[in-house]
Amino acid sequence: MRMKRLLKSLAAGLALGVLPVASAYAKAFYDFTDPVTPVAKDTLYIHDLFLAIITIIFIVSLAFLLYSLIAHRRSKNPTPATFTAPKTGFQWFLSALPILIMIFIDYVVLGIPSVHAIMDLANNGNDQMVVVATASQWKWNYAYPKYGLKFNSVLSTPNDEIYGNAPKDKHFLLEVDHPLVVPTNEKVGVVLKSRDVIHGFWVPAFGIKQDVIPGFLRKTWFKIDKPGTYRGQCSELCGVGHSFMPIVVVAKTPAQFKIWLASEQAKESAAQAATGKTWSQADLVADGKKVFDKNCASCHQASGMGIPGVFPPIATGHPFSASKAMLEDLTERGFYKDGKIVEGPLENHIGIVLNGIPGTAMPAFKKQLSATDIASVITFERNAFGNHTGQSVQPAKIQQALSGAAK
Repeated sequence: MRMKRLLKSLAAGLALGVLPVASAYAKAFYDFTDPVTPVAKDTLYIHDLFLAIITIIFIVSLAFLLYSLIAHRRSKNPTPATFTAPKTGFQWFLSALPILIMIFIDYVVLGIPSVHAIMDLANNGNDQMVVVATASQWKWNYAYPKYGLKFNSVLSTPNDEIYGNAPKDKHFLLEVDHPLVVPTNEKVGVVLKSRDVIHGFWVPAFGIKQDVIPGFLRKTWFKIDKPGTYRGQCSELCGVGHSFMPIVVVAKTPAQFKIWLASEQAKESAAQAATGKTWSQADLVADGKKVFDKNCASCHQASGMGIPGVFPPIATGHPFSASKAMLEDLTERGFYKDGKIVEGPLENHIGIVLNGIPGTAMPAFKKQLSATDIASVITFERNAFGNHTGQSVQPAKIQQALSGAAK
């Protein structure tokens, strides 16, 4: 009876040992993302090889254990061996064999492909295209130096989904308004920068995860072998909006990429032309709300009420308590008085949006947004959330400020 229970327990253990091997080749929610780059394929190959090896070792070890338990069980009155150490050459060989096998597995079977994968990932030369990805709380900015194109990529999941007022989409918190678009079958080098804190560039299907550290340039690369949409996330805890910082990469065929590039360059030219246009206040406010929702609401909140002690409200007349240094900065710029947020001078408002506030989470938007976007968001903020300044800012004024700062 005792023997039957033992055999059942060992059989269950064997099933659990074999299960991971089967699951490695089955598509399930816990399975690997399909690899689409050389590095990702190497990584999955090494993983599957390692899993197969340890499963074989487990089965062989279990077989020896079962044999020992059955062949030398007490009911057979076995005679215990008397030796305590290897003596013959054959015994020494049997003792050394497991060690030699493990060394061979570690340094040859697994070591060679692992070194190949590491060397492949470290090969940052011969890029066919370069993208500069700049991280900031909590968005990505992508620039294509060769084509003079850049844009922000911001979470586009609706607030109703985020706050539980609507059913969650299958790509919940993994949607952006402007994905990174690259051609297939071309080596794309990605130069990584951070404007504030440590972030992480991680796309599972590419097999890459690179920390993005302020003050340093980091680089990685990928070469996608088939068109599609591939999703990732910032992989380092970077603040309250960390979970709102997805990475979406769309791979297109070279021909489709050229069409997309021409379209984006046309939009960029139209945006430049809009800088010289005189906008009505209503149009500026409407456009500014879109810019605010994408770039400012994660801190100041969609309601404009901010987060107590951390991010000040945009709405005039609301109390705000924070660190002494932050309150002094706001007071100096005319945005804080008698414990409440006030509207403040227009010129100071422009300066804060363009240059940020050093030492705080308020970033400089002069390199992130166009002159039109900056003008419209300032106009929106000064005429929304109960603010009634009646003031508006034209893109030409922002462009003038940017040109002066560049000299």
